[in-house]
Parts: sequence; structure tokens; C-alpha cells
Amino acid sequence: MGVIVQKYGGTSVANIERIQNVAKRVAKTYDQGNDVVVILSAMAGVTDNLIEMAGQITDRPERREMDVLLATGEQTTAALLAMTLISMKYPAQSLLGYQAEVRTDCSYGNARIQKVGAGRIKELVEDRKIVVVAGFQGIDPAGNITTLGRGGSDTSAVAIAAAINADMCEIYTDVDGVYTTDPNICSKARKMNRITFDEMLEMASLGAKVLQIRSVEFAKKYNVPVHVRSSFSEEEGTMVVNEYTDMERLVVSGITCSKNDARILVKGVPDQPGIAAKVLTPISDAGIVVDIIIQSSPRNGTNDIAFTVPKTEYDRAMEIEQKVAEEIGAKEVQGDKGIAKVSVVGVGMKNHAGVAAKMFSTLAAENINIRMISTSEIHISCVITEKYAELAVRSLHTAFGLDKE
Repeated sequence: MGVIVQKYGGTSVANIERIQNVAKRVAKTYDQGNDVVVILSAMAGVTDNLIEMAGQITDRPERREMDVLLATGEQTTAALLAMTLISMKYPAQSLLGYQAEVRTDCSYGNARIQKVGAGRIKELVEDRKIVVVAGFQGIDPAGNITTLGRGGSDTSAVAIAAAINADMCEIYTDVDGVYTTDPNICSKARKMNRITFDEMLEMASLGAKVLQIRSVEFAKKYNVPVHVRSSFSEEEGTMVVNEYTDMERLVVSGITCSKNDARILVKGVPDQPGIAAKVLTPISDAGIVVDIIIQSSPRNGTNDIAFTVPKTEYDRAMEIEQKVAEEIGAKEVQGDKGIAKVSVVGVGMKNHAGVAAKMFSTLAAENINIRMISTSEIHISCVITEKYAELAVRSLHTAFGLDKE
């Protein structure tokens, strides 16, 4: 017996039948003597439909009002699940983000959780109620509804699990665990029984869609065990845990691929101190996240600065950099949305040489040109032309021995 937080994604609650199936799973966990807190996403497709409706009114809807609109998706599923459980004679009660005391900053559309009070959740749990919380949302210091960005329900779940000292946070989704790479790209991808917080953090940040990166950050910071599993089967999934001793048996644990980035190149930038700040500060001020940055060696008093941004922010970023280029006297600004970022990830890389060389030679053997490179202690990423992304993933999966059990 313990306190279990369960999060169900959009496909898990896509219609009334699936909501009823979720209710049965929640009830089973409750009947085993556990206290249960459930975090829900909106029904699959609902958030996109709401965004589309807003787009029919204006190209640039006001962000505060967008959060008010988008929060209704999770409110709907929370109420429906609570109703379903009550009809099954289980003591359930739904809470919205602000009622669950999920306090955030004021960054509409991508708010960050500052604190989870969780007092009301704890009171209800002590009364043996099943608490159903609308994920993806919170409240800012001024009392405005905020949303946490795509995948925000994962973040809600882990943050609430940490706040109530839950024994486990189960993330239910449409896949049965974390794989060595995307099974839709590589048929030889294998489900991992365990993965470390650090590896999952890298994989989430580099394109793996199983868990939202901020949820992994919370899990690591507060040491919340996370079990990623399917809501459509009873199979065990993948445990995301602290590093363990046999992890070093694999140098590389997974391959990720992201097609969600775009590349911006500012050419002919004056070679002088502070110029990189002038290029990138306006991007930061606009709330656009920059990933990989490369500055070329100076020639004839100038150099080039290239960086990647989310593809959804490409047009805004290009508009900003066109103005910056005029202000600093740069030659021109070029953009490319046809890129992909392919990465190898593994804690075993910390103590093994030759990973980069093998990655580069594998891509070269397939005649794939590398356009940008970034590294950390446990990952290497290469930006390549998008049309070669799936070939690169399959080749690297084989080269690093991940095809084998």
C-alpha cells in the first residue's frame, strides 16, 4: 500500500469508452489499498482543435486568453473521469490546477511551476478520496490561469507526486515504455527495463516524445520514481530511476531524432566583443529557446553565427534576426526548416572514448553530411538534412549494437 500518482495522456482518455477503462484501472489500484491521485491530459485532438478555433479569429491570439481556452480541455476530462468513478461507487473528486495549488510564473503558454501547495490534495487523500486533477495548468501570482506547454500534464504529475511524497508516479501513455529509439522509425528498437534520470533527461531534450523534459527534471530533483507504461495493457513498462551499477554495460543506451528544429544563419557578423550577445539577446527577450550555437572562425574581420530554434518559432526568430542584422551591419540572414537533429545518448559515454568517431564515421558511410554538432557528458547530437533522419537513426542503432538483446 502507498500513495500512487497516475497520469493518463490524451490517447488514454480520447473518448468515453477509454475514460471508463482508465476508471477501472484507477479503481483496481485503489482496491489494492493504495491512495490514488490521477492527473489527466485533454482528450486526444482537443487542444489542437481549440488552437485551430482561436486561429480562425486571429493569427496572434492574446496569450492569457489562449491559456484560459486551452485549460478547458483538461477540465473536461477531469470532470468526466470523476463522474465515471462516482457512478462506479468510488469516492472521487476533481480539482482544477489552481484548486490543487499548482502555482506558476506568468509565462502564458509555457509557464513554469514554482510551488505545489497540495494541501487540499492531502486532505482529500487522508479522507480516502480518489483525487482527479486537471493537468497542464496552474495559477500565477495575479490569479490568472496559466498552462505549462506541450506535455505539461507530465510535469503536473511529477510535481504533484513530489509535493505529496508519493511512492510512485506512473505515466500512462500509448506506448509500453521507453525504447532504444522510435519503433516507428526502426523496427529493431527495444524496450528498456530501466533508464537513468540523466539519460531520460537527455533523450527527452533531444526529441524522445515519451516524457516531457521538465517532468524528468522534477523527478530527478526530488527523486520521484517514474514508471512509464501503456494504458492499453498490463505489461510492466520502463522504470526511470537513479543511476545503477550495471548501467555502464551499455556505452550508448538510445538514439533520438527531432524534426522540430529550424536553423538560422547570420552571415558576415562583425568580429568584435559582445557581438554574439547582440545577435542572441533579442531572441532570448522574445522567449524563444535557442539550442545549438556555432560561431565560425573570423575571416576578413567578420564571422558567421548559426543557431537552432523550435520550428514553431522560426518565423518570429527570422523577423527578429533580420532587424538585428541591419542594426549590427551583418551581411545577411539565412534560414532552413529542413533539418533534423540526431543524437546518441548513454551514461556509459562518460568513461568510454571513440563514441563521436563511431557516430561520425557511421553517418559518413551513409553519405550524410553533418551541419552542426553539440555534445554533453552523455550525449552527442548532429544536425543533418531532414530527409536523411530516419536512415541516420537506423544506421546508428545498428552501429552501437542496440539491435541486439
